[in-house]
This record gives sequence, structure tokens and C-alpha cells, in this order.
Amino acid sequence: MRLFACADSLDVKMLKLAFDETKATQTAAYLLRLSNGSLKHLALIKMLYKIDRLGLAELGLPVTTDEHVSMPHGPVTSRIFDLIKSSGSPASAPSFWSDHIVKVSPADVKLINDPGTSELSRAEEKLIARVHEEDGHRDRFDLRDESHEIYPEWKDPHGSSRPIALEEILNALGVDEDGHLHTEEAIELQRLAMASRKE
Repeated sequence: MRLFACADSLDVKMLKLAFDETKATQTAAYLLRLSNGSLKHLALIKMLYKIDRLGLAELGLPVTTDEHVSMPHGPVTSRIFDLIKSSGSPASAPSFWSDHIVKVSPADVKLINDPGTSELSRAEEKLIARVHEEDGHRDRFDLRDESHEIYPEWKDPHGSSRPIALEEILNALGVDEDGHLHTEEAIELQRLAMASRKE
């Protein structure tokens, strides 16, 4: 298991899910459908992070399968952020994400094809809908400012970026040692399942 040394602690296990672009796209698309097909990408990223954090707390794993980083505008789903940036560029290679979601302006993303919900459980769908009900109507900058205040795992990267280990989120959530072990086991099973799909 790779270790990540953060500023506030000694070696912290860097637990990583295998990134599932299909599931990440379906999660974002679900939010976009509930928002009449388009969102400010900053608002989308903030809701996706909240979904992942609640997924970890309530369902045992983050929903999007993404990694997370602290950036100046708050915590970010890292791979999804990169997919958003590249989806509006004609020079970028096609991807499952760009077949369904595109950046249509510097601030906006749009759903162009529905990817369905095949990779999402019913519990995950309910969680996504709940976060949208709470935050889908809110101003993106309010969501950004709030993310600086309510997520102790976010650390100001001073213009750069800083990885947020899942262990840090678990600690911020007050998860005990048994919960940490449960998450580690669930991640291992998810990684094995993703590897088997590629064979």
C-alpha cells in the first residue's frame, strides 16, 4: 500500500479506488439531468465532492471512484476536473465522459447524451438526488466558500494543489479503526472487480 505523508500527520495510507469513468460520468449526468441539463462546473464539482464524502460516510465508499485534491476553490474530484477541462477541446481524445458531457463555456458544462445509471446503486441515486435537492439551487461561489469552512480535510494549497487521502476524510468524519478497515477491504474488492472487467 502506498503511503502519503501529509503536513498534519505522519504516514497516512493513500487508499485509492480504481477510477471508473463510466460511473463518474453517470454520477455527474444524474446531477445535470436534475438541473435541466447544465450546471456551472464549479457547482458540479462541489456537489460531486459532497456526494463522495457522504458516500464514504453512509455507504462505505465514494460514489464517483475519483481521487480528491485541495485546490484554491476548495476540495475537488481530480480526474473529473481534468475531464471537464479537456471535454471542450477539439484536440482532446474522445472519452466516455466527452461522449456525454461537454464544457460549453469557461464556466458551464452540458449533458449532451444520457449515459444511464447502470453503475449506480439505488442508494447512490438517492444520495445524488438528496445532494442536488440541498445544493442544486445554490450559487457556485457560496458552495465554494462553504467548502473552505465545513471540510477540515481541505487545506489551503496556496495557489497549487494538495492530495486529500481517503484516510484524512475518514478521520474528519470521525470513523473508527473498524470503519477504516472496512473501507480498506471495500476498496480492495472494488479494485479487483475493476481489474476483472478489463480482462
